[in-house]
Amino acid sequence: QVQLVESGGGLVQTGGSLRLSCAASGRTFTYYTMGWFRQAPGKEREFVAAISWNAAMTDYADSVKGRFTISRDNAKNTAYLQMNSLKPEDTAVYYCAAGRASAILALKTRPDYWGQGTQVTVSS
Repeated sequence: QVQLVESGGGLVQTGGSLRLSCAASGRTFTYYTMGWFRQAPGKEREFVAAISWNAAMTDYADSVKGRFTISRDNAKNTAYLQMNSLKPEDTAVYYCAAGRASAILALKTRPDYWGQGTQVTVSS
């Protein structure tokens, strides 16, 4: 069992930056694919970014490419999402996710674990 706890959300102006963190419990964090999803009011949850267990591979939604960067520190059991040049349309609850499978596609399709979410609000 893996527990994920997000932090770092908040209110920021358009063009600002935030860094989200996802702290994971469990000794097998190193082998999990990690990712971020978001859900805006009235919309379905959508994929944002993912990173392989060894950080060799990353994947991003087209809407955040060039602005967001996903990373991880296996020694700290933590994944991060650096968000720059934020826009009002980035406003959402951001969820950390973990997958036992090594393929990023598996995480994008059906993560095995979810965090509780952290609110990000970008004001115009």
